[in-house]
Amino acid sequence: MKKKTKIIKTPAPAKTAAKPRKKTAAPAVKKSAPKAVVTTISAQVNVGFGNMLYIRGVGPGLSWEKGLAMTCMADELWATSLADAAGPVVCKFLINDLIWCAGDDFVVTPGTKAVLTPIF
Repeated sequence: MKKKTKIIKTPAPAKTAAKPRKKTAAPAVKKSAPKAVVTTISAQVNVGFGNMLYIRGVGPGLSWEKGLAMTCMADELWATSLADAAGPVVCKFLINDLIWCAGDDFVVTPGTKAVLTPIF
């Protein structure tokens, strides 16, 4: 007697989709904010005890009608910083925003540090 061979069909293994490769992120490029153009104006002058030095002129935060109080940095040294000057800063100094310094207007290049000596 002949034995019957039973053929068992096994399903073919399922095809798996290729795993997508992990994308390596490109290195982050840091965008730096544009640096502000800062113009620092200092005045080397003795204005007397109890007095303040002011600056008037043309430039960011300045006007000819009302002075901007300067900060006393040391004996006989006053300073202020102006951000984003688009052109030359033209200025004069006043004691207590009343007494004008003598001479021509001062002209300061944007983005520089100027130490000026006004005469009263």
